[in-house]
Order: sequence, then C-alpha cells, then structure tokens
Amino acid sequence: MTNLLDVENLWVRFPTRNGIFDAVRGVSFSLGKERLGIVGESGSGKSMTGRAILRLIRKPGMVEADRMDLDGVPLLTRTEKEMRSVRGQKISMIMQDPKFSLNPVMRVGKQISEAYRLHNRVSKAEAKAKTLEMLEAVAIRDVERVYEMYPHEVSGGMGQRIMIAMMLIPNPEIMIADEPTSALDVSVQMQVLEIMDKLVVERGMGLIFISHDLNLVSSFCDRVLIMYSGRVVETLKADQLHNAQHPYTRGLLDSLPRLDAPVDRLSVLQRDPEWAKAESVTS
Repeated sequence: MTNLLDVENLWVRFPTRNGIFDAVRGVSFSLGKERLGIVGESGSGKSMTGRAILRLIRKPGMVEADRMDLDGVPLLTRTEKEMRSVRGQKISMIMQDPKFSLNPVMRVGKQISEAYRLHNRVSKAEAKAKTLEMLEAVAIRDVERVYEMYPHEVSGGMGQRIMIAMMLIPNPEIMIADEPTSALDVSVQMQVLEIMDKLVVERGMGLIFISHDLNLVSSFCDRVLIMYSGRVVETLKADQLHNAQHPYTRGLLDSLPRLDAPVDRLSVLQRDPEWAKAESVTS
C-alpha cells in the first residue's frame, strides 16, 4: 500500500518561563488509504500532531521532524504560500467544535462555496451547485434552506455535518478529524461517523481520527496510535485494541465501564514516569 503521508520523529516545542516544553516528542507513523485513530487523554499531543502536519503551529512554537512528507514531497520545506494550496486541497482538518470554526456573520452556503472557489476557478453559480451537492452528500435535508442559514441557526449535529461538507468539497487526499463527534449525542454521533466512513471509502482518502473514546476508535478505525505525554506508546490494529499490551493502554481500558463485565468499582489509572520514556509497543 502506497503511503499518502509519512511522519518520522516529529517534535513540537514551546518556550516557557521554565524552559522548553515538548508537546509532541518523536512521533512517527505513516498513513495510507485507511482510517488511522490517534487516542490519548487531554494533553497527550493528539491535536498538536494534527496541527503540526498542516503547519498550523505558530511562533514561538517550533516544529521539527526528520521527515514529514505528503505523497513523497516534504511539507516542512514548503513556503507559507505553498502550504495554503495544501490546506484544504490536499489535507483538510475538521475542528472539534463547529461553532468556533464557522464564521458567525457569514451564511453557511457562502462559507462552503468560498472553500471550493479558493481551489477551483469556477463561477458563483457553479460553486453554489457544488455546495448544494455536498450538503446532500452529508445527509442534510432541505439544502436550499440550510444554504441561507447562519451558523447559530443550526444544531450541533448539523453544524458538524456542515464542517465535514466544507472540508471535503475541495476533494482532499487526507482528512484530519479532531474529535468531530465529542459534542454530539450518540444517535447523531453514529450518523456523522457513517457519513465520514462512506465518503472516505468512496473517495479513497486517508483519515486521521483524533479521539479520547477508545471504544469508538476500536469500532471505527483500522489502526490505532496510543499517545501519552507527547509520545506514541503503542500501535496496533483497531480490532485488537482490547488486547493491548502497554500498561497505559490497559489502564485506560480498565477504567471504562463494561456492560458485559460489570465490577463494583472501576480501577484508577496508576501512572509510571517510565511511560514517557519507553519505546513504542507495536502489535
């Protein structure tokens, strides 16, 4: 399988009053036409990894890597102008909360059309037709009405679908989804996942799915990276997640309630400083 993205020894650093803080430390992975999950608790470096790939870490933050290639072409050596053609057209990122990602004073349809016209020389009429088609693709009803709405007029689930439509309309090779279902109820969550899965399969894209929900990732993704303290501590097939070997992954799994194996009291994760230093476990 040909890799769409190759990341080797990625570091993200920020200067502080107490010295340099390493938010991402030596992360390495590859992405093909698959669904790759990145899992870990808050502060583990999941979102920073996604933002670093798109070169969205601004100064004084520092991004370094031995290799970070898109289709074999280095991303770190590209100018900011060249990166603007990568963002959206080659790699799209769905942010966690659409209410903070959509422009509150611009109609939904205009925002999606703008994302399309940025990478394609088409008329406003052609862009609108493509936008309506994309809204239908993410299972939104009455697309003409939604096209004219403002972000505050839509629900959380519809807002997330609108964000997916906006990110997919340039037809990118890779989509980074940063906890796209965390603010949604379970029924809407499954609808959004089905839409993403269908679009990824039909378009042959690579998906990086960032989440803290182990059960969700194990059922939705193909492979999983477990991150702790900025490092990847374990890599394994998603359907083998419950057979994880690393004590951190085991601790996360043991802290989840299970209907098939109820216990009187859930275990508490006992951290070990060595986890932040140990090599990644692959299975």
